[in-house]
Amino acid sequence: MMKLDVKKTVQIGFAFLSICAFWQMYNSIIPLILTDTFHMNETYSGVIMAMDNVLALFMLPFFGALSDKSKAKMGRRRPFILYGTIAAVILMILLPLVDNSYFANPSTGKQALFIGILGALLVAMGTYRSPAVALMSDCTPKPLRSKANAIINLMGALGGVIYLAVAKILYSSDKVAGLDHVNYLTLFLVVAGIMLVSICIVMITVDEVSLNKKMENYELLHPEDNLAVADESGKEVLPADVKRSLIFLLLSVSLWFIAYNGMETWFTTYAVNMWHMALGDASFCLLVATVGAILCYIPSGLIATKAGRKITIILGIVILASSFLGGFIYTVIYPEFSPFLYVLFACVGIGWAFINVNSLPMVVEMCKGSDIGRFTGYYYTFSMAAQIITPIFAGWLLSDVGYMTLFPYATIFAILSLLTMLFVKHGDGNVEAKKGLEAFEDMD
Repeated sequence: MMKLDVKKTVQIGFAFLSICAFWQMYNSIIPLILTDTFHMNETYSGVIMAMDNVLALFMLPFFGALSDKSKAKMGRRRPFILYGTIAAVILMILLPLVDNSYFANPSTGKQALFIGILGALLVAMGTYRSPAVALMSDCTPKPLRSKANAIINLMGALGGVIYLAVAKILYSSDKVAGLDHVNYLTLFLVVAGIMLVSICIVMITVDEVSLNKKMENYELLHPEDNLAVADESGKEVLPADVKRSLIFLLLSVSLWFIAYNGMETWFTTYAVNMWHMALGDASFCLLVATVGAILCYIPSGLIATKAGRKITIILGIVILASSFLGGFIYTVIYPEFSPFLYVLFACVGIGWAFINVNSLPMVVEMCKGSDIGRFTGYYYTFSMAAQIITPIFAGWLLSDVGYMTLFPYATIFAILSLLTMLFVKHGDGNVEAKKGLEAFEDMD
């Protein structure tokens, strides 16, 4: 039986580790700088913080497709990863320098410079996110991509954990208490170091060209895995039924992100107002969900290998929707916090892992190897669009209709994603059902 090259997948995963470490820092520190140093109100700072999702709608599919067409000697994806990371590291180090300078001597020019650098940084990060994720699919046979994506997700979570540990050590409350201004330069330098070391590992250990040749040989041995067919002009296109499956799958991606991200965005506010919880206790519920997801990344990939990705995702949606419904019932019956909520949010994390690990492999399963970057971009376009819409829509419901709407809101969109998933007929993968896959192990 064909086996996943775990070591090589981990090495590829360092690209995703660096990306997640950056975004964990960006989402934690930039709002503080905007509000504390530049004294922007929450509305303006919120608009700036939404820029990354808006840019991602256009940049991720564009650079994913652009990397598909790359003819560089080092491979299709690695040039984007290398130069995008270098540009991002240079730009991100400038941010705390401008922040410190503005605090010492404020000026409109410095504020404009900070926003300009921030925009350029978001562009730099957008150039290589899709190519970095596509690299995993490039180098992994279709039936093993759920297992590989589980490892990639785990590497991303590790990047976030490393950042949080570094931030805790360098900027504990006793070190920043009473300061008029916090100098974040050291933290930015440490994260820049993490990114550079990670990318060095990818560039040194991952021979993309050689791995792509192995995948080309694999595809020649298994033409049945290519769902595209030639049209009248000879160009490969997706058959109508496969295209329909792709559309329903991408709709499902948007719908479950609307459900999950809406809950993730507004839960702490909900818990404080409805259950009178402290912010730290409410945040711990979300941490439990994150830990539950991390613990289930690998199992969800293994389950998909045996039962299929679609069934595993549907199981995840059922767990997610049931957990959200349980939260609504709990709120109706109990007005206060109970440890039962930790169990509920552990289930949220488990359901999310089952969904998240297998959805991207289903999308790229429907394309040929030369289109992986473009299809990865499609996935991120639909997920990012949802993450732009849901905080606004869910926030409107909470403020204008009532806080009790949050859990039903998440439940309804989770159920809608289940309904659309029922129409997905392609993109599954089952190692046990295929024959001759052992040949991949013997390719040189």
